[in-house]
Amino acid sequence: MTAGVSVAQQKSAGFEVAGRNFKVPAEWKAEQPSSRMRKAQYKVGEAELVVFFFGKGVGGSVEANIGRWLGQFKEPKEKLGTKQKEQKLPSAKITTVTAAGTFMSGSPFGAKVPKPGYAMRAAIIEFDGGPVFIKMTGPRDAVGQTADAFDKLVRSPFE
Repeated sequence: MTAGVSVAQQKSAGFEVAGRNFKVPAEWKAEQPSSRMRKAQYKVGEAELVVFFFGKGVGGSVEANIGRWLGQFKEPKEKLGTKQKEQKLPSAKITTVTAAGTFMSGSPFGAKVPKPGYAMRAAIIEFDGGPVFIKMTGPRDAVGQTADAFDKLVRSPFE
C-alpha cells in the first residue's frame, strides 16, 4: 500500500493515509494534491484542507510544526488568539490548534500574499504509524463554520 492517495480514492467517503481511514463530509470537494508532500487535499467552501504524512519518525515534533504553522501568519503568535488542545486516545494522541490573523499565503520559499481575516484549524495525530498532519486555512468564518466537521474528520479513524 502506498502513502499517496489518488483523487478517485478521496471522492469516496474520505481518504486513507498511514493505514488509517479518514471520513470527510460529502460536500467537501477532493482536489488533486498540489504538491507531492500532500497526501490529500480538499476545498471546503472558501477554505482549503491539506493532509501530510511522511512516515514513522519523520515530520518533526508537534511543537515545531505548530510553531511553523503559526509563523505563516503576519502577526506574532501572541496576537493570533491561538488555542491548543491535546486529546489522548488509547492508540493515539491528537493535538489541535486554532489561530486567526493575516495568513501569508504562498509556497515555503516563494512570494507571499497577505490574506487578512484568515484562520487556521490544524491537527497532528500521533500514533504508531507516524504522525499525520491536517491543516485547514481560509477566511475566518469559513474555517469556523467547519470546526465540528474538522474535529469529526480528525477523530474518524478511531471511532
